[in-house]
Amino acid sequence: MKNKIIISLFTVFIFLGCKTQITTIKQKNIRKTSLQDHAIQAVLWQQNASEYKALTYQAYNLAQLRLDQILANNNSQKPIAIVTDIDETLLDNSPYSGKQIELDENYTSERWAEWVAQKKANAIPGALAFFNYAKSKNVAVFYISNRSAEQTKETIENLKLKGFPFADETHVLLKTNSSEKGTRRSIVNQTHEIVLLLGDNLSDFSSIFENSTTTKRNKNTDSLKTFFGNKYIVLPNPMYGDWETKGVLEGNYNWTNSQKDSIRRKKITSY
Repeated sequence: MKNKIIISLFTVFIFLGCKTQITTIKQKNIRKTSLQDHAIQAVLWQQNASEYKALTYQAYNLAQLRLDQILANNNSQKPIAIVTDIDETLLDNSPYSGKQIELDENYTSERWAEWVAQKKANAIPGALAFFNYAKSKNVAVFYISNRSAEQTKETIENLKLKGFPFADETHVLLKTNSSEKGTRRSIVNQTHEIVLLLGDNLSDFSSIFENSTTTKRNKNTDSLKTFFGNKYIVLPNPMYGDWETKGVLEGNYNWTNSQKDSIRRKKITSY
């Protein structure tokens, strides 16, 4: 009887030991998803891929071609103007995204303000030449951005440091109460004929893209297909934007990191 008890206890110890070992192995194999894992490839692409440069040059070459065509046939009673976004349209903020990856943190207004205050954002390839070309043709440029109006001074200084024209408080219209850009475009339209719009986010072009789901964004894009490359010039930005926050993540800013990871994976199409 004593031997049976010893054997039983030995069997239990072996079982518990094996179970503990298996649990430990499983725990070691669980990959902790960092806050910015999903962004690494996008930032690498923007900072290193020659294809990124090629696309921005292509966008600005097309913008100049369209501007020449517009000027050759201009019958407007008002002076003409170009409306452009700033971030990832003419200034490169990928170092800020790089800092997010380095520190493994989500967006914070404090960290963004820290980056803006440095006034170190470089011009996107092709941007400076195009906007100075527009100035040489007496075409006004208005910068409509969702940077906070509190960052007007630093933003204007950054634009001036890089040589962009019309970098002043009249032409730089930043966000005050609302991120919706239609109101600010209307202000420009009161005095100027807007002939071109440039941006990396579809809400830079039309208010119909505000607060839209992925399905609506795609339908609206199809409905405006003749405008792209004609009046709307789109710059590439794989790092962030409404396509993710309002589209993929459905406008919910309260998902946990684990939930965001699950949603991103679920929305990938495979075969």
